[in-house]
Amino acid sequence: MATPVHRNASLSAVSLQGFVLVGFEGSAETQALLFAVFLALYMVSILGNLTMIVLITLDARLHSPMYFFLKNLSFVDLCYSSVIGPKAMANFYSSNVIGVAGCATQLFFFSFLGTTEALLLAVMAYDRFVAICSPLHYPVTMSPTVCACFVLAAYCGGCLNSIVETSLTFQLPFCRSNRIDHFFCDVPPLLQLACADTSVNELVMFAICGFILMGATLVILISYGYITMTILGMHSGSRHKVFSTCGSHMTAVSLFYGTGIAIYGQPGGVASREQGKVVSIFYTLVIPMLNPLIYSLRNKDVKDALQRLGQRCGAV
Repeated sequence: MATPVHRNASLSAVSLQGFVLVGFEGSAETQALLFAVFLALYMVSILGNLTMIVLITLDARLHSPMYFFLKNLSFVDLCYSSVIGPKAMANFYSSNVIGVAGCATQLFFFSFLGTTEALLLAVMAYDRFVAICSPLHYPVTMSPTVCACFVLAAYCGGCLNSIVETSLTFQLPFCRSNRIDHFFCDVPPLLQLACADTSVNELVMFAICGFILMGATLVILISYGYITMTILGMHSGSRHKVFSTCGSHMTAVSLFYGTGIAIYGQPGGVASREQGKVVSIFYTLVIPMLNPLIYSLRNKDVKDALQRLGQRCGAV
C-alpha cells in the first residue's frame, strides 16, 4: 500500500509494496467474457507468430531479407503479447496486485518491444524500397550483415527508449494512490499517481515517442512514395505481386502506428481512460495476433511454404 508523504519526498521514502491494477470493472460474467476474449487473442497470437518463426527458419526459400525482418517482427510480437497477456488474464480471477519491481519490469519490456516493433516496421519499408526501386543493388545494399545491423539498431533503439521511460517514471514519488487505472503498467496511468510535478516526464514521453513515431512514419512515407512511382511505371502483370507484399506491410503499419499515435503521439492522449484501455487491447493483443495472419493470408510465398511444411509433417 502507498503511505502519504510530503510532495518533495523521494521514491525511497514511500512505503510502497505494490500497485493494484484496476483493469476492467464489471460483473463476474463480464470478467469471464473478458478472460475468454483475452485468452483467445493471446493463444492465436502465440500460435500464429510461432508458426511464422518456425516456417521462415525451416524453409530455405524464405531465407531472404524481407522474411528475416518478418521473423524478427514475429518474435517481437510473440514477446510483446506475452508481457501483457498472462498477467492481465490472471488478474481476472486472482489478486490484481503487482509489485513495484514487477511493474517496472513490465513497463520496461512493454516500452522496449513496442519501440522495437515501430522501428522494425520502418526498416521493412526501407527493405521494400530497395527491393523494388533498386533491385540490381538489393543483394549488396541489404546483405546479411546490413540486415543484422538494422535489426540490432531497432533493438538498441527500443532498449534506450525503455531505459529512459522506466527510469524517469520510477524516480517519481507515488503517494496519491497505489491503484493503476489500467490492466498493465504504462507511463500515463503511473504519472497520475505521482505526487510531484510530472511535466518533465510528460514532455520527455511526448518528445521521444513523437520523434520515434514521426521519424519512422517519415521513412515509411518516403519509401512508399518512391515505391508507388516505381510501381506505376511497371507492366500491369508485374504489379499484383508487388502490391500484395506492400499491401500486407502497409496494413500492419497502419494498424500499429494508428493506435500508437492515438495513445502516445499527442499531448492529451485518448479522450478517456476507458477508451485508452480498449485501444490498448488492440495494440497489445489484437495487432500481434493479426500480423502473422496479414502476412500469411496475403502472401503467396508464405502460403506455399505452409503447404510444403504441411506435406512434410504429413509424410512423417
